[in-house]
This record gives sequence, structure tokens and C-alpha cells, in this order.
Amino acid sequence: MHRTTPPVPSPPVAVRRRGRALEQAIFEATLEQLIASGYARLSMEAVAAAAQTGKASLYRRWGSKEQLVLDALGANLPPTGAPPDTGGLRTDLLAVLDRLRTAMSSRPGCAARAVISELDHERAAAFIGLVHQLILDPAHLLLLQVVRAAAERGEIHQEAATPMVLDIVPAMMMYRAKTRQGRFTEAEALALVDEVLLPVLGFTGRA
Repeated sequence: MHRTTPPVPSPPVAVRRRGRALEQAIFEATLEQLIASGYARLSMEAVAAAAQTGKASLYRRWGSKEQLVLDALGANLPPTGAPPDTGGLRTDLLAVLDRLRTAMSSRPGCAARAVISELDHERAAAFIGLVHQLILDPAHLLLLQVVRAAAERGEIHQEAATPMVLDIVPAMMMYRAKTRQGRFTEAEALALVDEVLLPVLGFTGRA
């Protein structure tokens, strides 16, 4: 009895990605490698394999893993957006902290924490600019805007918004990122607002 040999399935045709699609695939692979292995163990070879592309594709665009990580974080960290306007300083501050906590727990935020936790003197110069541009400065600006709005409503005095006071939140978040794997709970955010920020700002609760 003649048996018909079943046809051998053809291998899947690889999709050739170019331009922005390839770049984003590489960025996604970079973020995943950072989260899984950290910055020190990240390699261009591992990123290329995860992105299913050739190592030459990476080196044509980025001369080092440092530059690749900078670009991947810069392209993917979520923007902080416009300042909240709840009508009161306390609720505005809680809204800001909730927004920053969400960004911290996002995939790009987790990757950024992996980099921050490994910063040393050799790498600090390269990454500190990015940390300020994408994390510290936007947080500082949001806080400044809600504090100024509170001063205009008469809840606090304008002079209370000093750089040192406004640095409390990002400083605490950076501390948590380096010492507690970025954990910053809702309860801790509430305590930071009620027990630290409002007393330091001289909040009266009267508009």
C-alpha cells in the first residue's frame, strides 16, 4: 500500500524589521535585560538575541551598551504630565506621589531602578544627566507647580517652597530605589505627605 509522505512544513518566514520598529524592539529587549540581569551583566549580545536581530544592528546605532541604555530609557520612561489641580495642596501632593509611584513601578521605571542601584563613580557621570532630565527634574517641577498653586490659594507661604524642601520627594524615591528595590507604598506616600511635606511647608489647610 502506497503511503503518502506528509509535506514538511516550511520554516516561518522571519519578519525583517527596519527603522523605528527595529529600534523599539531593541529598546524593549534592553529594558527586559536590565530588569532581569542588571546593568553590569547586560551585554550587547544578549540584547541582540532577545530582540532577534544581529549584533551588527546594535553596533551600527550604538557604540556601547552605555549609550544603548541611555537611549532606551530616554525613549520609554513615561512623562510626568501636567500638574494635578484638585483644589488643595494635600490632595495635589498625593496625586503627584501616586503618579511618580506609577512611573517607578512601570517596566521602564524598573529598568531605570536597576541602573540607579548600580551607579558607581565610573558610570555616574554618564547616567546622572539622564536621571536628572527624566526623573528628578520632572518630579521637582511638578512639586514646584503644586506648591506655588497652594501659595496662591493662601494655604502656605511662597517662601516655603525652597529647593531643599522640593527635593524631599525625589530624594526619598532615589533612596528607596537604591536600598529597597524601589518599593514605595501608598501608605508610605501618605505618611510622607502628612508627616513630612505638609509640616515642613507650613500648611495651614486654609485657602
